[in-house]
This record gives sequence, C-alpha cells and structure tokens, in this order.
Amino acid sequence: MADKEKPEKPAPADKEKPAPEKSAPADKEKGGAAEAAAPAGGGKLPLIIAAAAVVLAPVLSLGVAQFVLLPKLEKKLAAPPAAAAAEAAPASGGEDKKDGKTAAPPTYEFQNVVVNLAGTMGTRYLKTSFIVTGAKDSNLQKVFEDNKAKLTDVTLNVLSSLTLADLEEPGSKNVLREKLVGAYNQALDHKTADQIYFSDFVVQ
Repeated sequence: MADKEKPEKPAPADKEKPAPEKSAPADKEKGGAAEAAAPAGGGKLPLIIAAAAVVLAPVLSLGVAQFVLLPKLEKKLAAPPAAAAAEAAPASGGEDKKDGKTAAPPTYEFQNVVVNLAGTMGTRYLKTSFIVTGAKDSNLQKVFEDNKAKLTDVTLNVLSSLTLADLEEPGSKNVLREKLVGAYNQALDHKTADQIYFSDFVVQ
C-alpha cells in the first residue's frame, strides 16, 4: 500500500525583525555638535576678561593716583616732618631756638667813631661804625656798658694807629677786626668779644 503523502506543513512565516533605530547616530551627532560648540563659546570668556582688564587698568591706576597718592604727597609737602626741621638747625649755625625764634648773640654798637690816620699830619681821617658780638652765654652788652670809657679809649688807640697804607692793603678790614677783638678781650681780662661787623667805613 502506497504511503500516503504527508501534507507538508507550511513553513512558519519569518517573524518581522524590528527595523534598527536610526535615531541613535543622530543623537550622537547632535551631542558631538553641542560638545564642539561648547569650547567655542567657552574660549571667548578669557578674551573678554583680558580685554576688560586692559581697559580698566589705566582707569584704576588714575583713580589710585588721584585719590590716594596725591593727597598723601600734598600732606607731606604741606607739613614737613620734624626730623627735617631738626636737621636744618645745624646748617643755620646750630643756634638755640626758643618759641620758634632764633636766639641772637649779644651785641654792642660803636657809632660814628672818627680818628686821624697815622702819618697824615691830620689831613686824612677814618670814620666808622661797627657792632661787636659776643658768645651766646656772655653778658657782653652789660660788660661794655660798665666799661664804656675804657673800651672807647681802646677803640680810638687801635684805629688811630692805622696808616693810609694799612687800609689800602687787601683784607685790611679783617686785620682790623682781629686787632679790635684782641684789644677788647685783653682790656677786660677775659674773652668777651667774638666778632666785629662794620656798618660804616669811610676814609677821607
């Protein structure tokens, strides 16, 4: 008996495979574009900061100079330090100061002293006025007042011993100063006079 043909089973239909999603690569491309754009935007920030610093630096420097440095400089110029004033004191001769005033040395003045010059037979004479100064701690004015007659005689003797040739010598006034100071101190038996300053000196 012939085998009955077995009916062929229909082949199972292939299951439809899901189509691959194409959105993933697109997302990656978008992400890459975003990442590429990010550095471009971030690179501008340092440039902006640098440009702002360059623009603002002169303005800040001007502000500091005008509102900080200049006022300090003006205060220093307006009120010099006490140390500078103290250093200036020795340059003026180291004189003592009281109440902001320089203490002047004591003085005594001889006015309009007239003598005949030696060797001129009374035809030539010297007329002079001068101030005698002493040490700061000396009582020169009182001493000269108390010995006025004596010191006037000393003055006339020194001046009348001069000749016309003596006065024509270079530096004759300096020599005369030394003679008068020495004569006064010798007459007073101690050093009182220190310097002579002529205010009038006429030879005729």
